[in-house]
Amino acid sequence: MTDLVLVRHGETVWHAENRYAGVSEVELSPGGLAQAARLATWASSAGLSGVWSSPLGRAVLTATPCADLAGRRLQIDARLRELDFGEGEGLTSREMRERFPAALVAFSLDPVANHLPGGEDPVEAGARFVACLGDIAEIHPDGRVLVVAHNTVIRLALCQLLGAPLADYRRLYPAIGNCALTEIRMAGRRAVLLRFNEPVESV
Repeated sequence: MTDLVLVRHGETVWHAENRYAGVSEVELSPGGLAQAARLATWASSAGLSGVWSSPLGRAVLTATPCADLAGRRLQIDARLRELDFGEGEGLTSREMRERFPAALVAFSLDPVANHLPGGEDPVEAGARFVACLGDIAEIHPDGRVLVVAHNTVIRLALCQLLGAPLADYRRLYPAIGNCALTEIRMAGRRAVLLRFNEPVESV
């Protein structure tokens, strides 16, 4: 069995306006850098056998100090990137309502069947993310691994691994906190939830 600690990257400069970042490159805010530093302090004594990250800059900047303090080489895998929000990239919900109101209503009813215009299919995104987690677990048998990724793909993965409908990812998991800890135990391609969205400061 392998324990995977799934962490959303630190807060970005788009966080205050709640802009959909997706695959856009967005800088960490000063608060996000501080969150990453606190996560790295946790990582230094967490008994990690590996540190993996999405290739997007905000995830790499969060994961790098964790790998450094844990004494592990940072591993980057493109399958851990965030969902591509298509025409919603960089927009707020209000701006999307102005540009494509009907599509946004459909998205709110079923974000999987009616993903944002031009965006990535959430079924495919969840599948590639979960496949990556399975590979990580095989590389680190009986280990504990930090995986720094993103809000939506983590929620999609939790639904898929824990047997919940993907369409309910926004309802079951309204948000993943920046640098909060969500830990699962992988046995083969099955998972058990050990902790969810726990602030690193409380650990």
